[in-house]
Amino acid sequence: MLKQRALSATLWSGGDALLRQALALAISIVLARLVSPEEFGTIALLSLFTGVASTFVNSGFSSALIQRQDVDLTDEATVFWFNLVMGIIVGVSLWAAAPAIARFFEKPILVPLTAVMALNIFLSALGSIHVTLLSKRLDFRTFMKVGAAATIVSGVVAVVMAWRGFGVWALAIQALVATSTTTALLWYFSRWRPVLVFSPASARRLFGFGGYLLGSKLLEVAYDRLYTLLIGRLYGVRDLGFYNRAEGTKNIAADFLTDILARVAFPVFSAAAGDNARLRRGAQLALRAIMLVNVPIMLGLAAVAEPLVLTLFGTRWLPAVPVLQVLCLGGVFWPLQVINLNALLAQGHSHLFFRLEMLKRVVGVSFLAIGALFGVMGIAWGQVAFGPLAFAINAHYSKRLLGYGVVAQTRDMAPALAIAIPMAIGTYWVGTFIHLGPAPKLLALTGLGATSYVLAAWVCRLAALRDVLDLAKTRTLSLP
Repeated sequence: MLKQRALSATLWSGGDALLRQALALAISIVLARLVSPEEFGTIALLSLFTGVASTFVNSGFSSALIQRQDVDLTDEATVFWFNLVMGIIVGVSLWAAAPAIARFFEKPILVPLTAVMALNIFLSALGSIHVTLLSKRLDFRTFMKVGAAATIVSGVVAVVMAWRGFGVWALAIQALVATSTTTALLWYFSRWRPVLVFSPASARRLFGFGGYLLGSKLLEVAYDRLYTLLIGRLYGVRDLGFYNRAEGTKNIAADFLTDILARVAFPVFSAAAGDNARLRRGAQLALRAIMLVNVPIMLGLAAVAEPLVLTLFGTRWLPAVPVLQVLCLGGVFWPLQVINLNALLAQGHSHLFFRLEMLKRVVGVSFLAIGALFGVMGIAWGQVAFGPLAFAINAHYSKRLLGYGVVAQTRDMAPALAIAIPMAIGTYWVGTFIHLGPAPKLLALTGLGATSYVLAAWVCRLAALRDVLDLAKTRTLSLP
């Protein structure tokens, strides 16, 4: 039964992620032609602060509700009221810090922009419990409806505002409308309603697991968005706009895959946490399948970066191309982190999760700080260098707990790398001889790369390809 639920959840989660990413891409293409890199960079300055503030709202309780299989309405209500109060406290604190943030970056417009983002955090707190409960039930069909509606509504509002010359405010209001719409629809589609109960005992019990996740998430957000502070302060909002556009473009593909993993893997792994052999097999299947897709996408995206940026965003975004190429190299290893850490969490090891995150982020921040000495590209290469190291640290503990470590995981993803690397190099090389417009060149190179990779995977009889085809045919997974 769990296997069928996992497959159904994967399909619906994949549909949700695909639809949202397609809509978001279409909207970002339009906005990139209406809003300048400087204005994109200005709103990106706040991402570190809003990311940290949003993390405090959740406080790790959501993952605790998913991981534990014995929660009741009192636990759920306790999490809702706690998140709501934290939303108010954090939102007010961020609003109060707005003048200091504006002075730090020497951007007075950040004062009202920060106030809008503070309101956005409070609104997201109203719907956070609904997101958690839908994830626990693997109800990604509702997620798809809510996500698509919120993306469309907020995107239309942003495009109209940008077309009428509101610039950076179009981006700020887009975020606010997206959160408002999402929260309203979550309340509409979900039958869950809070009761006037708050249990300190429940909070302590859940925080025993979720507290470590809070610390881990804070470290992750601070590291992932530290580049905004470094680039914005040292090199200016224009360079930050280019870097942010490159990262956003890379994430269109990366988020589609990791969203599915993050949503489906943790609930499914948690349900199988009592059977290590079964959990290992699930992690192995997830790794093979996701790397079969992620490796060629990331390397292929690096190979076609220039015609892609020119086709989608126009010539003024051309400086984002080399950054995009480098960040795509770092994106190759990202799904491995999601798989290993979700397997760890599913077994209840949130304390170990926190220690691992602390170790990795200290090293990662060191890489970023050193990279910042060499400019924006140095920061990008710092993130690339961090990827393999993070994988090695995570996989070390997967070896101890599941018997599935660095060697075994590398062996499972090596075939995809062996095929994707020459595919990407060949695609890039062929592109140097094609003298077409950006769109036809992009189409030709994408077709060449995809066809050559799929044919090579078929000829080489990759185990991952066999797993995916068997799954598509039988709709079951062969678990021990």
